[in-house]
Amino acid sequence: MSEARFTGQVAIVTGAARGLGKAVALKLASEGAAVVVNDVRRELAEAVVNQIEAAGGQAMASIADVSDEAQVEAMVSATVERFKTVDILVNNAGLMRTTSPLEAVPLEEFQAMMAVNVTGVYLCLKAVLPIMKARRSGKIVNVSSSAGRCMSTFNGPHYTASKAAVLGLTRHVAREAAPYNINVNAVAPGTFVTEGGRELLPDLTPELIQKIEQGIPLRRLGDPQDHANLVAFLCSSEASYITGATIDINAGELMM
Repeated sequence: MSEARFTGQVAIVTGAARGLGKAVALKLASEGAAVVVNDVRRELAEAVVNQIEAAGGQAMASIADVSDEAQVEAMVSATVERFKTVDILVNNAGLMRTTSPLEAVPLEEFQAMMAVNVTGVYLCLKAVLPIMKARRSGKIVNVSSSAGRCMSTFNGPHYTASKAAVLGLTRHVAREAAPYNINVNAVAPGTFVTEGGRELLPDLTPELIQKIEQGIPLRRLGDPQDHANLVAFLCSSEASYITGATIDINAGELMM
């Protein structure tokens, strides 16, 4: 591991066992951060920890459901016990469901989506902000979606609503946290190919991917590393004058 932007810092990345969250965890670790790899899938989370440690980094798995306050508090307490503080929080954990008309979405599915995608962000912020405020320093990145900026193509109305809520929460907390030198921003990814996306769209053939790419100005789907690079920038001192912002990363698919 080369010493770089995050040497000596501690990061919590939620939903980091695979996909975009895994890419972020590996990126932060590769630049020196000690990373808490959160997920509900123990085996996959521990595999990410093993990958980081094999490369010479520091990491810890935290198997916690971010929609459960007690589990979130235990995760943050374990982080402080092991690594002494929290410098970076990346709220990446989220649920996706296939699109359908609103009236076809069961109430329990709507509530589950909001519990993870919105309440989960709130609970992690609530647990980490006092630590960062006491130190008068911190970087927080909340992962929204292009759906939160407009609407979802592949997910339902509850996904769109949850990701829009993340953007409002980001702006409000950014204003509250700014006097403590804490930067709070959001990223809004467009169309990326991840394990979760493939589960959502099992019929995603090479022909369909090519068709989707033709509708994207840069003519390609996002790679998780593209996302990780942006999140790492927002977590770094290079982004110290950016807060309350939403950064789109969608290859020009949605321009605002």
